[in-house]
Amino acid sequence: MVESRRGPLKSAVPSNIVSPVRRCSRTACGRPAVATLTYVYADSTAVLGPLATYAEPHCYDLCAEHSERLTAPRGWEVVRLLDGSAPARPSGDDLEALANAVREAARPQERAAEAGGGPRAADPMEVARRGHLRVLRSPDN
Repeated sequence: MVESRRGPLKSAVPSNIVSPVRRCSRTACGRPAVATLTYVYADSTAVLGPLATYAEPHCYDLCAEHSERLTAPRGWEVVRLLDGSAPARPSGDDLEALANAVREAARPQERAAEAGGGPRAADPMEVARRGHLRVLRSPDN
């Protein structure tokens, strides 16, 4: 304990003014921080990534609005690192694959399968079929 003229100082003083949530570093912005900005002066790069585990003196915490609107000085590059914990948005390829799978599953079974010819009539490598999935014979057999 440190002694002062008024008595011993406590290490933690509860306060209603100081919040345990990290706030945006921008002046007059009190929103909670969601990203950390770091400048790499040697590379003329501003790196914006997920909120750092702890506050560093040469990094800036930004709220969602300020991190989206971030611009760098002329000649500088902004590198935005993705947050691994955030759910990834489906790509165009993912959506196309899903649409193709739904179309394939919705197709009526071939007439040959209904007539008793089985799936082998359509494809000699096909052993069985369930919806849009096919079981193929090994090429060695």
